[in-house]
Parts: sequence; structure tokens; C-alpha cells
Amino acid sequence: MEPPSSPPSGLSRFTARHLMHMGNYTTSTPLRIIAHIDLDAFYAQCEMVRLDIPRDKPLGVRQWHGLIAINYPAREFGIKRHTTVADARKLCPHMIFQHVATWREGDTKWAYRPDSARNVASDKVSLDPYRLESRKIMKLITENLPPGNMQKVEKASIDEVFIDLSAQIQAELLRNHPELQQALETGQQQLSLPNSEDIALDWAEDEVIPLSEEDEQQAIDWDDVALCIGARIVRELRLKIFQELKYTCSGGVSVNKLLSKLGSGHKKPNAQTVIRSRAVGLFLAELKFTKLRNLGGKLGEKVASEFGTEDIAQIMGVSLGQLNARLGPETGTWVYNTVRGVDTSEVTPRTQIKSMLSAKQFRPAISSKKQATSWFHIFSADIFARMVDLGVSENKIRPRTLALHYTGGSRNKSKPKSKSKSANIPQGKAMSVELLVDTCEALFASLFSEGYTWPCEHLSVSVSGFEEGVTGNMGIGGFLVRGAKTTATAASTRAAIISTSTTAATAKITSPEPEKEPKRRRIDQAILQMKDMSSSLGSLGGSLGVTAEDRNKADEKPKHGDGEDTVASRSTPQDGEALFFCPHCTDVPFGCAAELQSHLDWHFALSLQEAENKQGSQQKHNRGSNSGGFFGKFSDLEANGNSASAASGSASSAYASTSAPASAPSTSAFASTSAFASTSASASASASASASASASASTPTSASTSQNNRGKRNTNPKPAKLEAGQRRLHFG
Repeated sequence: MEPPSSPPSGLSRFTARHLMHMGNYTTSTPLRIIAHIDLDAFYAQCEMVRLDIPRDKPLGVRQWHGLIAINYPAREFGIKRHTTVADARKLCPHMIFQHVATWREGDTKWAYRPDSARNVASDKVSLDPYRLESRKIMKLITENLPPGNMQKVEKASIDEVFIDLSAQIQAELLRNHPELQQALETGQQQLSLPNSEDIALDWAEDEVIPLSEEDEQQAIDWDDVALCIGARIVRELRLKIFQELKYTCSGGVSVNKLLSKLGSGHKKPNAQTVIRSRAVGLFLAELKFTKLRNLGGKLGEKVASEFGTEDIAQIMGVSLGQLNARLGPETGTWVYNTVRGVDTSEVTPRTQIKSMLSAKQFRPAISSKKQATSWFHIFSADIFARMVDLGVSENKIRPRTLALHYTGGSRNKSKPKSKSKSANIPQGKAMSVELLVDTCEALFASLFSEGYTWPCEHLSVSVSGFEEGVTGNMGIGGFLVRGAKTTATAASTRAAIISTSTTAATAKITSPEPEKEPKRRRIDQAILQMKDMSSSLGSLGGSLGVTAEDRNKADEKPKHGDGEDTVASRSTPQDGEALFFCPHCTDVPFGCAAELQSHLDWHFALSLQEAENKQGSQQKHNRGSNSGGFFGKFSDLEANGNSASAASGSASSAYASTSAPASAPSTSAFASTSAFASTSASASASASASASASASASTPTSASTSQNNRGKRNTNPKPAKLEAGQRRLHFG
């Protein structure tokens, strides 16, 4: 969506369409405005602000015996990052050194300690003070930008942020220039040039990349106006950060992320650079392409090796065909565009995190469970603090898996010294430090049951498999409709995977009619009991089906290959995925801990139903009836998969779940029904458990079978062959 290079006299190079797309954050509009704000020597600034050190004093942030950050006064002495403290003292004897905060073995909170550098064995570095300050800065930035869709901010790292100002600037352009609003309303194609008598481009103290002599003679256009507005917004944000939090930062303003980041680093510290679209060629021609984003590593080295230069000006002389021939079509095209300043990457409010790691090398090695547990608390607190930045407390994100890596001794000399084990983090509980610690301890106990022993030279804990928008921790009560508000719901159709066959059937589920008030009170009481029970089942032992005795008697052989293993799981040689087993009833495996959790909930729901039957409060179900007992009634699935019939007493042994994944066990059929609607994993598990209880109650044979199987594996012989048109459904 490039503007014409030479429009007719009096007309802008930009169209009404370009202007309109600013409000949609379209990455290809040439009127797009992107800002990049970068804190100056952030770690060093944090310590200077915390300790109230004058800005002209040289300061370095040390980690053990090396420097991880230095301020700009210290750089004047030739001191760089990773310089040793001893060498820095020689270059600048009056330099101030501040050690980073550390966690210490036995403590539950990080702290600044005067003796950290002498306690490498018992301390672990903590960057939490800098994360806390970063959070304050991000909060201040977002509070000083328009709310809602007018704000688009991406935290690129702990000390830098991208802001897409396009929509905010579009609103200001339309507000201050009625002719633009009129052009949008009338469908005018080409915009008129802005009136130079009414517009004065005030760049203040910004560094504005100069144009060529020819371009300087051209009239002011709307991209210049938009950039000037963007520069003012960034200038005001930087001033606000300094006035309220005492931090200086540099800014870059241009038409994309690539150029704005180059701009923020152009005149550090505490400066701002504006790169106009007509100045891009001149600005980039003086740089080496290894300075560009994503070209500073192996790819940059490969390009330099292929073409014998690092100069952007020379690479710009290489044709697209030559780049594609040597680098491949995708990489060649990307390099061709990048060295010309073309970047259509989007400003994304949140970047997907793949994993988080916290580790410690022990010198000397540790040799007790108490020491290991102490470090599990430190690792868990460290990781949890980082997850808070991503919104884990608000259930915006949640990891699925925790892995423990151990290096140490082994009673079996043939075993490797290093071992990794992983487990699914129980999904039934709110994420917390304690939950992570419990999972670590269970994995560690499993390691030792396999023959690994002291001393331990290295431990690390990592979490991965982050899911966004998790709401599975909501209480089950949040999905119920109270009292008189309950109304009959329309029939709904759900897709169900029939795992006993490679073909799928569709189950038509009918919600039950509203119950009478006394019945509803009994249901509410049962729900509350189930809710309490669910929280206890959410512990590691419950969700993984592992008891302390099971851990001590672990007899599964470790997987070969990468050394990964999973607590309370078995691996199939076909796919290598971890499977989970119910300790009560069946050898049918579950694909993840969440499925096993919902199955255990089903056991509890069944016990509630049996208790109600004994009291004589359960009404008998009539074959083909639309009204259910405790939670409703299942619809049986027809073999052809195209229709559904009413559930009969002899065919109601299906286990229901609205969250059954495609990898569900091949011997279970998962359908969906309940007295309340649910779209989350947590509600699905509870709803399916409740629905299964109803189905079991209406089928004495099924209920008695489950009761007989409780506490032992299912050893029933292979079922008889079904007649044509029939399909056997099993409990999960």
C-alpha cells in the first residue's frame, strides 16, 4: 500500500484509504506510526534511583565477580558489560559497584546483601527488583495513552516497549483537520496536501534524520504531520516517566518496528530520533546490516559470508533473484525488504512465552532433602514472580507442565548422572508458589525412588506449555443459574469423538427441564459437596493418581532418549506421550492430568448419587423421558453418526465431558450434557462428572459394575461382538 511517488500538483501522496487504515492498525498503510521507548542502562538506573546516587557518578551492577550493567558515566572510562570487577576498578578506581539482589538458601524472599559476592554457593541471583520497576513504567505508559482500541502496546523486554500510535494519531488528525474527515465521508480518493500556513512541524529537541536536498524541497505531506504528532506523544511519555519515576529513556519514532528501534538507539542516552519515510534510504545506507533486528546473529553472518560485506548500501545493490538463489526464497525476500527498511510485523500486546527456567549449580554439592526443598521454594518463587508479569494471577496465562532437571549421584552406576522428569501441573487449583513447590517435591521423590541419590550438583525447574485466557479455576458455582432464573434451555448439538471406531458420530443433547424447588435445593447441596471434594482432588496426588506409597514404589523404567519422564504416567512406544491411569477402576489411560481429574470427579459424583438412591429420593427414570434425575439424561449415539436417539437405561454408561481432546483414549466415548452451560475446562470436568452420575443412576448394571471395580483394575473379558447398528459406550 505504498503512496504514489509523484502525485499531481496540490495533491498528497496519500489516499483516504491510507488514512482510514490507520484506525485499523493495518501494517501496510504508509501512514502507520510506531514508537519504541528504551530505558537507558536500565539495571544501573534502577540502582541509582534506589540508592539516590547522582547521575554523573560511574556505577556498575555486579553479579558475583562480573558486571552485567554499567551506566553512561562509567562507559567513558572504557568499561563495558562483562568486564570483571577487578579490571573495572583499575580503569575507574572511584566507580561504585552494587551487587544484584539474591535469594539465599533457607530464606523465602530475595534481598540486597553486602556479602552476596562471597556466597556463590548459597545465593541465587534475583532480577525481581528490576521487574518490579519495569512493571511500574509499563503501568505509567498505559495509563497515559487512550484506553481500549486506541491503545496498542507491546512489551518487548524488561526495559523496552513498542507502541502503535496509528489509531490515536488518526483521531487527532480527523479532529484537527476537518478536510480529512470530509474526505472519508465523501469517499474522496486522493487527499489534498496539508496547508503549510496552518501547520508548523515542531520537532522540538528531537533528532530528525535529514532528507536529501531534492526531498527537502518537497511540500509537507500527511506522513510528516503524523510523525510530528507521534514524536510529541513519545516526548510527553518520556517526560512523564522521568518526572514520576526518575528514569530516563530514549525514543524512536518511524513507520515500523524495525526503524523505530533503530531510532531509539541512534542518540542514546535520553534522546529521541524521528526517521521520516523519505529519509530511510539515507539513514540505512550508513549502517551495517548486522545492526538490524534479527540480522545480528547467524543469519547476518551467513549473509556477510555469501556476499563478502556487512554494508547495507552494498547489499541493496544485490538483486532479489540473487538473494533468493543464495539464501532461499523466503529468507532472500525477507533480507531484501529488511535492508530497505520494510517491516510489516505487528505490534502485539502480548508475546507468547514458551517456557521459564530457574536453576542453580551447587558448589559444593548439596546432600539433604531439606536443602533441596529450600531451593524448590526459591525456584518456584522466582518463576511465579515472572508469571505475575504475564497475568497469571488474573488467569490470563497458565503453564501446563513443570519439569525438574537433576544432576547428581545414582545407586546404579549405569544410569546417567543427569535426569529430567516432568509432570502436568494440577489444573484444579489456582496457580501459586505452593502449588509449584508441591509438584517439584513429587517429581524429586519419584527421582529418588528410581535410584538417584546424593550428592546433588545441579537443580533446575522449568514451566512450559503456557495457555492463554485460562478460566478453568473458576468455581463451579459460577456456571449455575439460581432459583427462579432457571429456564428450560433449547436442545443443542455437540460434536463427540467416538473412540471405539475411527468414524465420528454426532450426539444431540437435550437439557433437562427445571426441577422443583425442593429438588433444586438437594442439587445445590450436592454441588457444594462436590466443589469441596474437587479442591482436595486437585492436589498432585489426586490429579496425577499418585500416592506417597506409589512414589516410593515407582517401578516404571525411565524412557530412553532425551531422559524426560513423567510422574505417575506410562509411555506408549508408539507416540511417547505421557498417559495417566485411574487407580480405582480401569486400565483405560487418560491423555492428561485434567482428564484424569474429571474422571475422579465422576467417581465422587457417582458416590453422591448412590447415597441419594439409598435415601429413596431419586425418582425412577422412564425409558425415552426427556427429564433427568440428578443432572439430566444422556442421548444414546446411533451407529451411523447422523442422528441421536433418547438415552435408554441400558445404554447410559457413557462418560460425558465437554473438554475431551482429540487424543482422548480410544476406548471411551465422550459426549456433552449437563444442567448448566460451560466453556472452560473446569466447568466441563464438573459438568461431565455430574452428568455421568445421572446416567449411572439410571443404569443399575453400570453402577454396580463400577462399584465392584472400585479399587482394582478392570479385568473384564473382551466384550461380545455387537450386532450391526449398535455401538458400545464405556465409562471414561
